[in-house]
Amino acid sequence: MSKEYEIVWEIFNQCANNQMRDVFIDEAEVSDPEEYVKNKFKGESVTYEKELLEDGTIVFHINAAGIRERCSFTEI
Repeated sequence: MSKEYEIVWEIFNQCANNQMRDVFIDEAEVSDPEEYVKNKFKGESVTYEKELLEDGTIVFHINAAGIRERCSFTEI
């Protein structure tokens, strides 16, 4: 069963002196957030850790070929 999520995708800057990051926000119906993340990086060298926050938000801490990213799913 799909649920409606606000999806926040953050890509952290690799430069030590630059704390800015790219942030993308979207709303989508998703049946499985973990599959959504796996499909986004299909064929790439990726590791991730899944975290469930007290408010129900699902957060994936991602390492994509050395680039730190974070993807958060908050049910709408």
